[in-house]
Amino acid sequence: MTGTAVRGNGRLGELDLLRFVAAMAVVAFHYFIAFASVWGDRPARLFPAIAPLSGLGVLGVELFFMISGFVILMSVWGRGLGAFALSRLVRLFPAYWLSVGVVAAVYGLTSVTALDPRLSPRDYLVNLTMLQRAVGVLDANGVYWSLWAELRFYLLISVLVVIGVTFGRCLVFMGCWLLAAGFFAASENEWAQLIVMPRYAPYFVAGMAFYLMTRYGPRLVLWCVAGVSGGLAVNSALERVAGRIEAVGYQAMPVPGWAVVVTVAGFYALLALVALGRLHRLRGRALVVLGALTYPLYLFHPTVAAVLVPALRDALPPWLTGLITTLAAMALSYLVYRVVERPVQEFVKSRRRRRAVPAAPSGSPAPAAPADMPGPAPVSGFGAASGPPSPPEISAAGEKAYVP
Repeated sequence: MTGTAVRGNGRLGELDLLRFVAAMAVVAFHYFIAFASVWGDRPARLFPAIAPLSGLGVLGVELFFMISGFVILMSVWGRGLGAFALSRLVRLFPAYWLSVGVVAAVYGLTSVTALDPRLSPRDYLVNLTMLQRAVGVLDANGVYWSLWAELRFYLLISVLVVIGVTFGRCLVFMGCWLLAAGFFAASENEWAQLIVMPRYAPYFVAGMAFYLMTRYGPRLVLWCVAGVSGGLAVNSALERVAGRIEAVGYQAMPVPGWAVVVTVAGFYALLALVALGRLHRLRGRALVVLGALTYPLYLFHPTVAAVLVPALRDALPPWLTGLITTLAAMALSYLVYRVVERPVQEFVKSRRRRRAVPAAPSGSPAPAAPADMPGPAPVSGFGAASGPPSPPEISAAGEKAYVP
């Protein structure tokens, strides 16, 4: 899940902070609630004091989707389809390919068994396309389920790009999507779930509405769109958390319904504050770095836990094992950003910049280089699929660790 937001020539650094919060929420949910086979016990029993809060981390992906709606609409404004597609490829695939390779190496070359997807070499190759769910192949990493929803959102937004992005067309697009999401909310039709994504459409639409507020001001029609999407989003979140509780029991997932409602409302309030410019003071180099960690952290934290927690859990207290694992995941994520993501992004930006400079006539001075171009906006997440989820990770006790 990530996004580089820009207002004019300035960066919306507050979104970097929100993306990092969303990523850490997902990490907390997996490390302290979901990964039973990693710990050899229910994490909620090991970390009872933080279990209710960690359980709410399951909704971190929903916050990613809201940020994605905001950032992706901003990134396509005034852009052609080719430029948009290139920005998505550059942003999504380098770290993703590396994560698939790391997962394949860990389970193919070591004795690690926790969270093992048990895939064949061919299945790992299919995972490199990010289209594995479309052809019935399991995800190599449990968190990849959200990227499938992101890809479908990009396809839907591409329709808007082709016909031309304007305020009016955005309203029609968002209105039709919300109507379809409400209509198919209880439907089991696979095509409706695949295309409409009724469980996650409200979050994407809300992000788009809040971006339009930054561009056109807080118009009443945008507040209405956000409000309708909020009602659908709360209902979807309650159903998702209830499904998780039904699968594992309330003791393993101690999250009350009122907390889910408050959390989703909080997401909307935060994006509204961003849209109204009330969080502009939350900017700075440190937040840019945190934002850069988000996508790699989302991709790599399950594998880090599968390797480190079983190796440390018998020698260290649970809280220290969890802390070391979290810090290791963050350190690896920063390394991936510096060594893989940033060099690729800078290379593509420099190539685009050179193409943008017209050739100078013979004997005339070369034109000045254009101002620095904003880099491609990273994905929010995660990094979610509304279609049939990958089979959940099963612990030795038959416990489900992944329930989208």
